[in-house]
Amino acid sequence: MTLSPDWVVGFVDGEGCFYIGINEHPEMTAGYQVLPEFRVVQHERDIQVLYGLKEFFKCGVVRKNHESRYELRIRKLDCLLAVADFFEEHSLKTKKNVDFKKFARIVRWMNEGKHLQTEGLIEIIELAMQMNREDKIKAKEILQRLKLGRDKDKVHVMDESPR
Repeated sequence: MTLSPDWVVGFVDGEGCFYIGINEHPEMTAGYQVLPEFRVVQHERDIQVLYGLKEFFKCGVVRKNHESRYELRIRKLDCLLAVADFFEEHSLKTKKNVDFKKFARIVRWMNEGKHLQTEGLIEIIELAMQMNREDKIKAKEILQRLKLGRDKDKVHVMDESPR
């Protein structure tokens, strides 16, 4: 299946999702893992479209999502950077473009290693919370913990300074 850039833009505008997940991960420097992903879900009768998109982006995995639905999921950072480059060159036409721009900024920050420090992770979470739905309870809780920990470190450093 050969897909044109314009077709991909239109299809992703309607069916795609740019998502940033944040999970606790004690082995990470800041204690949390940032999991960006680009996803497209389709009924099994249209699974060939997902394989066409996988071929188009030269990345991703097609797997069962739920019951009779399948998804293309792209998570690999270098692939997400390529997806970001594509959609920056071929703009989405709906409000999804606003979320995409935030997603692309986060992916680029991750490429710079910002997610590995508390301050960068806080910036990433704050931006991710503005994407898609606004009811991100888990992200809010993580953000509060990070800010509280950061503030405790500042208080601790201030207490150790000579008087």
